[in-house]
Amino acid sequence: MRTITTTSGVTIELDGDLLAVLEALFKTVWLNPDDYSYEHTVREIQHLLGQLSEAECRQYLSEAMFMSFTRYENDRLDGVMKKLDTSEP
Repeated sequence: MRTITTTSGVTIELDGDLLAVLEALFKTVWLNPDDYSYEHTVREIQHLLGQLSEAECRQYLSEAMFMSFTRYENDRLDGVMKKLDTSEP
């Protein structure tokens, strides 16, 4: 199985599991709290993307968009449920 690495050397197996990539990214960014910043996170993401083929980028982008859409949908539903809870007598 093909792998990529973070800038700190953490190996990530590319098996289509976006959560594994996000977990490795999170661990890498949090390894050095002194360097934790928006810019550091962007650099790390760009480093990972630079190792992916176009097909892999499409696959992971598709999964990321699906997860984001599902999160957005759940957040909207949560807002509706909170309104319903407060409108009860």
